[in-house]
Amino acid sequence: MAGVLIVGAGQAGASAAIALRQRGFTGPVTLVGAEPDPPYERPPLSKEYLAGEKAADRLLLRPPAFWEDRGVTLRTGVTIGAIDVRNRRATATSGEDFGYDRLIWAAGGQARRLACPGGPLAHVIRTRADVDALRAALADAPRIVIVGGGYIGLEAAAVLAKLGHAVTVVEALPRLLARVAGPEVSDWYLALHRSHGVDVRLGTGVVAIEGDERPAAVRLDGGERLAADLVIAGIGLVPEVEALRAAGADCPNGVRVDSRCRTSLPGISAIGDCALHPNPFAGGAEVRLESVQNASDMAKCAAAEILGGDGAPPYRALPWFWSNQYDAKLQTVGLSAGADARVVRGDPASGSWSLVYLRAGAVIALDCINAPRDYMGGRGLVERSVSVPPERLADPSVPLKALGEAA
Repeated sequence: MAGVLIVGAGQAGASAAIALRQRGFTGPVTLVGAEPDPPYERPPLSKEYLAGEKAADRLLLRPPAFWEDRGVTLRTGVTIGAIDVRNRRATATSGEDFGYDRLIWAAGGQARRLACPGGPLAHVIRTRADVDALRAALADAPRIVIVGGGYIGLEAAAVLAKLGHAVTVVEALPRLLARVAGPEVSDWYLALHRSHGVDVRLGTGVVAIEGDERPAAVRLDGGERLAADLVIAGIGLVPEVEALRAAGADCPNGVRVDSRCRTSLPGISAIGDCALHPNPFAGGAEVRLESVQNASDMAKCAAAEILGGDGAPPYRALPWFWSNQYDAKLQTVGLSAGADARVVRGDPASGSWSLVYLRAGAVIALDCINAPRDYMGGRGLVERSVSVPPERLADPSVPLKALGEAA
């Protein structure tokens, strides 16, 4: 019996191996990862690990002995480059073959690189090796330019500003976090970063990184030249799906899967950052989510389908995310895309407040900044798409949990 082959040893792949064993699967499980490390957490890379507050061994999802104890064959430093769907074999770039009865593709993606001249001089934050290289370059890099005003770029900016570097964030869109949050949240984070000395440039693109072996300057599309000793690109992720595409899978933005995480290829599921899936919290639209929650919950769904087929429940996990920047903890629940109204709950100037997103009167998402009670109380509102009058949502003296119970 060839068993289950899991390609990708990150959060999604590791969670799939664990879920299979927890659900009673007794066949062979092989977990193959391209990185040399055992499965580890990625979120701390742009936060505690970059800051030097968390050691490498504390990133591990499980102790190394765990995988052997659970009968999981862990192979690190192996990249799968081709899939033979008919014969159910996956071939590594080294030429090694792996047979499978079922395959779970959890390969995630690669950090998107800058395409401009000098782009390869920029660091990225995706793997532990990326951050190790970045940390080694910080000693003689007083001036840092970060390209991208999303979560990764802003988390790195917060860490590096606190370490004493002069940080400039360059964002091509007119506001920070434009793809994931409302303008009120964007404005709040803009003020937060500027209050910590970060120079934020909005609506500005990068046309070149100047330098030979290391950066000397970043040239902006308006002609300005920013002196830089180090550049970080935080401009998103390119899904790792080329082997699936070559095998015939539908890969418009990542790899398309159904409600039980199955690709169009027989015997192959896909989960995590690379999986384009129909999400009930996006109104059934297809989305690709890059989060620990999505990776872990899709892993459980794929494992259940392998054991139960069409009898397994479809994917319906409530999306949640978080981001730590300075002393601000952002907790998000739900998906705000498609919102037609927003309600500010509390006073943003107080540093503890929430933004509630509505669609057709129903709560679909919340961004909670230093407001854990709102986050916990709002989960039920999102999960059940509860309709609440905006004036009630705006009143922070009324617990969101109580609004959900009254609905």
